[in-house]
Amino acid sequence: MNKGTSCPLDCYDACGMVYHEGKLKPFKEGHTAGFLCPHLNHYTEHETIQTPRYKGEEISLPAALLKLKEMIASSTAEEILHYRGVGNFGLMQEVTDHFFASYGVTLTNGSLCDAAGEAGIIKGRGTNHTMPLSEVAKSEVVIIWGRNPHTTSSHLLPLLKDKIIIVIDPLKTQIAKMADVYIQIKPQGDLYLALLLSRFLYIEHGCDEDFLAQYASSFEEFYELTQTVRIKATLEKIDVSLGQIGEILAHVKNKKVAIVCGVGIQKFSSGGDVMRAIDAFAVGLGLFGKEGCGVAYMGNSKEALKSPFHTKAKRVSKVDTEFSNFKTVFVQGSNPLSQMPDSLRVRDSMKKVQNLIYFGLYENETSEMADLVLPAKSFLYKNDVRTSYSHNAMMFMNKVAEAKNGISEYDLSAYLCKEFDQEIQEEAFYLEHFKNFAVQKIDGAWYVENRDEIPYRNGFDTDDGEFSFLEELELNFDMSEKLFLVTPKSAKSLNSQFHREESVYLNSALGFHEGEEVTVSSVCGDVQLRVQINDDVRADCVLIYSGTKGLNNLTSSKHSHDGKNAVYQENKVEVKR
Repeated sequence: MNKGTSCPLDCYDACGMVYHEGKLKPFKEGHTAGFLCPHLNHYTEHETIQTPRYKGEEISLPAALLKLKEMIASSTAEEILHYRGVGNFGLMQEVTDHFFASYGVTLTNGSLCDAAGEAGIIKGRGTNHTMPLSEVAKSEVVIIWGRNPHTTSSHLLPLLKDKIIIVIDPLKTQIAKMADVYIQIKPQGDLYLALLLSRFLYIEHGCDEDFLAQYASSFEEFYELTQTVRIKATLEKIDVSLGQIGEILAHVKNKKVAIVCGVGIQKFSSGGDVMRAIDAFAVGLGLFGKEGCGVAYMGNSKEALKSPFHTKAKRVSKVDTEFSNFKTVFVQGSNPLSQMPDSLRVRDSMKKVQNLIYFGLYENETSEMADLVLPAKSFLYKNDVRTSYSHNAMMFMNKVAEAKNGISEYDLSAYLCKEFDQEIQEEAFYLEHFKNFAVQKIDGAWYVENRDEIPYRNGFDTDDGEFSFLEELELNFDMSEKLFLVTPKSAKSLNSQFHREESVYLNSALGFHEGEEVTVSSVCGDVQLRVQINDDVRADCVLIYSGTKGLNNLTSSKHSHDGKNAVYQENKVEVKR
């Protein structure tokens, strides 16, 4: 009998599948819709770490666990850092936080991904509720703003059939080539465009007046704020025309509109303002609380769930962690030496750690530097539960095979809790705890209970139930002649997992040649890469995919103004032969 399980990857889709004769096959029903992404289609082909190592020498798992115990025991709690990523999105991954928080060590907060946008959404709406994919399916017009569904959310694609598609993106992606309207906006221009859309919507009497009167009575004051943006100069600055704004407004007035946003638009200091301004445009159209309408970003995947784990702890930011402040660092499901910004600083800081421990599936820059390497079990060999930031399903990750090597997060935490006299429940207790937050619906699937399919039906979750608009603007557009750095997800890799990219992509107008080696540099550092010519990239941009080795030598460890988010695209770069 084939047993069902679910994808662990940090992805919008969170697909369901069965494991049969060494291969993963998709669920036919539900949002999985009978197909898996390339990462899952080739998941079992990627070699994982099989044997623990200490100081470069292979050792047994019992010896590795004993060495881990010695490293922790040799440090005070204040000298230990637990740095956990989301290489696996299962809810049981937090069980390691339970041990470390109980023991009194330092954990992390902040985000390398989406926190600036979420902070902006919460400032405006009061909460960040998920707009489910099922609602996008009911829309008439879809604005895809800085998102590339062919790469990051392929299960969105079937839902776009027979709809008007508007794409706003500095890269001419596959979906952009299919769009009814495509705006190849200049990076950092999204905030300006969102403000101008609201401004012209008001001028053209396109607002939903009834909605504004009930849920956004200060829209006129926000309109006055948009008037501080100079139209002609701003349009030239962001490379958008009045005609393109008119095209967008002509398509969206009095229609069911879904605005589907990616995370790239908020990888700036003012990233929270970007999402809040896009929300404001949606408010002007009256898109919230209605079927087939709204703004889809990344919802809170743990919404309506209560954690059973103890996670109260002192925390430091994931964005600019000073590893050298700690004697022992335990890295789980993450590759900070590649994925954290300002990699040269991170490497120097991490070299000063006495006991660097890596717990994960794949070899990478961090595992190569680690003193102790512990192989994790993949999702096929353990039980877990997951929820999504793009739909409301609860997915059960059942163990479908036996593993000869590695250790699960729960088993590792249970070992540490036993050795250091910390309380922990049986694994089944935690799994049942999460499952108790789900309810099975008529379609046979399980969904997180107490989540709205159509959020904000009765207004926003602010103190007065109304949307809270931006009241001031920080419009800092970098007008230097250097090139914009754009760092999207690759179709071949998921950050530093799987087949990582090795090139820099440049427009032919910059005068470089296919295959030549160049140095890309910023104020933070540089990286040498080979050129691939791609005229889908703007001529004022440098495209390097997330996960490319050395990419984050170029990026700053500054935080966004809201949300403690990394601002990967804040620094501009130069390219030299």
